Amino acid sequence: MLLVYTHKITPRLTYTFKHLCKRILGLEVSFTSKIEDFIAHDSIKMSYAKQPLSKEIFVQSHSLLFEQGLSDIDITVNDWEDTKGFFAAGDRSDLPYDIFAASFYLLSRYEEYLPHVKDDFGRFLASESLAYTENFLQEPIVDIWAYKLKVVLQERFPEYDFPERQYKIEPVIDVPCAYKYSYKGLLRTIGGIFGDIFRLKFRQFYERISVLLGLKRDPFDTFGWLINRQKSTSFKFTVFFLIGAYSTFDKNISINKKQFVALIKSVGDYCNIGLKASYFSLDNLDILKKEKQKMEVVTNVNLMAIRNSHSKLNLPSTYRNAVELEIPQEHTMGYINVLGFRAGTCTPFQFYDLDYEVQTPLQIHSYHCMDFALLKQESQLDKQQTLERFINAIKKVDGTFSPVFHNYSLSNDETWSGFKTLFNQILNSIDA
Repeated sequence: MLLVYTHKITPRLTYTFKHLCKRILGLEVSFTSKIEDFIAHDSIKMSYAKQPLSKEIFVQSHSLLFEQGLSDIDITVNDWEDTKGFFAAGDRSDLPYDIFAASFYLLSRYEEYLPHVKDDFGRFLASESLAYTENFLQEPIVDIWAYKLKVVLQERFPEYDFPERQYKIEPVIDVPCAYKYSYKGLLRTIGGIFGDIFRLKFRQFYERISVLLGLKRDPFDTFGWLINRQKSTSFKFTVFFLIGAYSTFDKNISINKKQFVALIKSVGDYCNIGLKASYFSLDNLDILKKEKQKMEVVTNVNLMAIRNSHSKLNLPSTYRNAVELEIPQEHTMGYINVLGFRAGTCTPFQFYDLDYEVQTPLQIHSYHCMDFALLKQESQLDKQQTLERFINAIKKVDGTFSPVFHNYSLSNDETWSGFKTLFNQILNSIDA
C-alpha cells in the first residue's frame, strides 16, 4: 500500500490521489499527517507538501487541493518531455509539476464552473478548454502523468510488485431515433411523405414508401448487425435509447409502441441498456425520474447508465440529478465534434461536486471519439489513421477507449459510408 504524507488531508486530495494511484496505477493508497506514522511505514511511500520531510519521494504541492470553492487560477502550461505540464514544482520535487493539483483541475471540470462561452445548445465548447488552447486535448494526460509517477516509484522501490492493467473498450451506441420511417404514427408519416414531395426529395420519398410497404429495411435499423457484432466480442456495448416525449429536440417513436419495447428488450438480451435522457429532462428531475422508471419497466432491471440528449451537460446539476436518482454511471462527458479527452483521462472517474466539496458515488465514463467528429476527416484513410493514433495513445497507458456511434451512422447512408469499417477497427483493436 502506498502511504502519502501530507500536512492536511482534504476531500480534494484523497479524491485525486485515489484516481491516479488506485484507478490508474492499481495501488491501494492511504494518507497520514503524522510524521511518526510515515517514518514507521516500511513499504512504498511519498510526501505531498510544501517541503520534504527527508529524502523520501516528494512532490511539492500547489495550493489547489487545500482550497475550497472556486477562484480564477493563473495557469502556465509548459512542455514536459513528451507531454505537457502545469502547476510547476520546485527543484526539490521528484516531479517538475504538481500532477495531482493539475489532475484535479481537469477531472473536476473546474473550468466549466467558471464563466465561459457556450454553443446554441448551452454546451461547453472544446475551444474554451485549457486542453484545447494548450494543445493537449488529444492526450490522456492525467493517465500519462500517473505513469510518470509510476516510473519514479519503481526507481525508488524496485522490489515492489506493481499491478498491471489492460487496454479496454467501452463502445457506446446512441439511439436518438430507432427508425427513420417505421412506427412513426399516421400524422408524422403523412407529414413526412408530403414533406418529401414538396422539397423534391424523390429518392427519400421512394425509400420511405419502400420501407412502409415492407419492401426494404428501415435504414436506421442497424440493430441486427450490432447484435451480431456484440456476439463476437468479449466486452459489452452499451446502447442508449431515447424514450422521452416527442418534442422539437427529441423525435423518437413512442415508448408505447410495442415494436419499440420489443426492440429494446431484444437488444438488451445481448447488450447493456442505458437511458438517453430527453432534452427537457435535463433541467427537470421529475421528468427524468419518470423516464428512468419507464426504462426499468421495459428492461426489468435497475438502470445502470445514463447519457443526455444532444450531449448537453449542465454542471453540476446534470450529475446531481443522476446521484439523486441513484444512477451509477454517466456517459455525457465529451465533445461532439472534436476528438479528445475532455476530462484529461481515459479512465472512468468519480464526480467531484465542487460546490459541496465532496466525492459522489456517480462514476463518469467520458467518451473520447464521436462519429460526428470523424466526419471532419476527408478520406476513409484519414479517418482510419486518426483512429489508429487515438487508439495507440490510449494503449500506451493501458486505458479505456469509449467511442460513441449512432445507430444511423452504422447504416448504408452515403454520409456514413465506411463507418461500419471504423467501428470494426475499434473492436478489433483489443486484439491488435
